Amino acid sequence: MNYYTIKNNQRVNLLDIPTLELDALRARLAASNLRPLSFFGCDWGENIKLFVALADDEKGEILLTSSLINKSVREYESITKDNPQYHMFEREFYEQFNIEPKGHPWLKPVRKNQDDYKFFEMDGEAAHQVAVGPIHAGVIEPGHFRFMCQGEKVYNLEIMLGYQHRGCEDLMVKNPSNQLAESICGDSVIAYNMAYSQIMEELSDTKISTKAKLIRRIALEMERCAIHIGDMGAILGDIAYLMGKEVYAVTRTLVINTMLEISGSRFGRGLISVGGVNFDIDKEMSDKIISVLDGVKKTVNKMTQAVFKSATVMSRFEKTGIVSRETAQELNLVGLMGRACGLELDSRFDFCDEFYKDFERKQFKATNDAYSRFRIRYKETIESISYIKKLLAKLENYKDEEIKVEANNLIPNSFALSVVESWRGELVHIATTDETGKLTRYKIKDPSFNNWYGLSMAVRGNGISDFPLCNKGFDLSYCGFDL
Repeated sequence: MNYYTIKNNQRVNLLDIPTLELDALRARLAASNLRPLSFFGCDWGENIKLFVALADDEKGEILLTSSLINKSVREYESITKDNPQYHMFEREFYEQFNIEPKGHPWLKPVRKNQDDYKFFEMDGEAAHQVAVGPIHAGVIEPGHFRFMCQGEKVYNLEIMLGYQHRGCEDLMVKNPSNQLAESICGDSVIAYNMAYSQIMEELSDTKISTKAKLIRRIALEMERCAIHIGDMGAILGDIAYLMGKEVYAVTRTLVINTMLEISGSRFGRGLISVGGVNFDIDKEMSDKIISVLDGVKKTVNKMTQAVFKSATVMSRFEKTGIVSRETAQELNLVGLMGRACGLELDSRFDFCDEFYKDFERKQFKATNDAYSRFRIRYKETIESISYIKKLLAKLENYKDEEIKVEANNLIPNSFALSVVESWRGELVHIATTDETGKLTRYKIKDPSFNNWYGLSMAVRGNGISDFPLCNKGFDLSYCGFDL
């Protein structure tokens, strides 16, 4: 047996995960048409244990496999040469364990890159470099962008991250908590806290109420709705359409202020806890959420139609920052960035979340450009409002259930994986325990890990002045990447 098949949010005994020879694993992954969810190593005494999780999106299953690699091994044949979706995973694995994927086409540091980093360069009379960051003029986090240009046209953009060495994964092993989980990525509080809580509940076989599950998903969709609306405004700000920017900003505030009334935090901090949730949503609060969201939907619809009727806006959006569907698939773009390129990946539906199975999922006609990235935010905002109202209706059926239970102790020799569709896309948390039930590894993969290279592709062939529009259209996370 080469794989152990599980569903999302399912614990498995570590000993049940198949272990293959490295060369055999490499050959299997290189030829596989299954999408990598995670590819990471663990210190295993005299060895390194490489774990791989693959997504079978059509069947809604996750396939696990592994390899035990002696620490004396220094190289293996790169998987990326045959399957580009492993591009970033192999670079990260090499950086952490110094086992070289021989023949990798772009073997550069992922996070430990501030010393003697070799940027791509080009010669020519009209060729020049433009360096931006890592310190930026606004509140943006540290990241360096190196543009190689011919005149005003971008030939290549190289993005260097890794300036924030926070050690989040190690902290999660040493002192796991909901407060730490929700602090890793400040604009995805609900998604991170939900993934962490589901991991810990699986590792401890803690069963939470249906009511708590529903409240978590209501909060997740409110987070998606709020950030998408805010991003639509920020995108318009970068093309100087200021009326749209301000209208969306005010509208976003209505959503996050409603979250404040639910949990005491505009971003939902403290709402989710291992064992359930800390705050209830009663009938009065439910009615208020629906009333606010009805007003939000009306405003977003009206403003968005005005945006799409503006010739100046559309001239900036259309055919700017194109990423083809083929490139998106090779780079394993996830979430709304993948969907904007025609990849219909959404873990809420692909991994058969019981609370979404009856919800309508409208197909999106991607145009692969800045317009597509704006339009999908609008589509998902309206959908999220619909989902929230349906989830609130379901909640009424479980009004007498408790919202939180005490968690059990962690089960020894366990492996658990949780995929949450954050507003950016596929967020993956994985944890393992040893023979005493103590956490030994906590691995996080933010959707930005997949998508940063997509931004590099988007700006190729565009004018350098289009970079802010492309960058804001992707709106990727620095802190989600710089773990």
